[in-house]
Amino acid sequence: MKRNRPPLSLLKHPYGWIASGFGSGFSPIAPGTVGSAAALVPWLWLRELPPADYLVIVLGFFALGVLAAEWVVRTIRVDDPGVVVADEWVGQWLALFLAPAGWAWMLLGFALFRLFDVWKPWPVRWADRRLHGGFGAMFDDLLAGMYAFLALQALVLLNARYGALSS
Repeated sequence: MKRNRPPLSLLKHPYGWIASGFGSGFSPIAPGTVGSAAALVPWLWLRELPPADYLVIVLGFFALGVLAAEWVVRTIRVDDPGVVVADEWVGQWLALFLAPAGWAWMLLGFALFRLFDVWKPWPVRWADRRLHGGFGAMFDDLLAGMYAFLALQALVLLNARYGALSS
């Protein structure tokens, strides 16, 4: 099945840049995974912030992402288009909130977010199917990010107890 490519003209508007994860959503292969990987670059800076500042930025980007995703949805008339990966950015950042330093933790957080984003356990699947527009595009990934955050923090606690992973 051939997917229609989103028009590059979306990048003429700041909302197009934001919604597409600064262009990462235009990947012809696995735009969600590419968008999640691209989100790791600014996360390297975000992780240095105090937790409250980190969350303010994540929630602010969520709100901006809702506006940007809504603009893209209305512009190209496709509900939850693949080019919109601002939701992956927010979900990935939430998954990695309070993650310990080290590549192993970053990659584990990345994998857990992708798992929950693709698997869509309840209520992620419910949100994906029932909520539409910019908010719907963003919210299911916020929930998937919460699942990944909880799973990663459980592994952090297990590691503290049993020492399986090192940074």
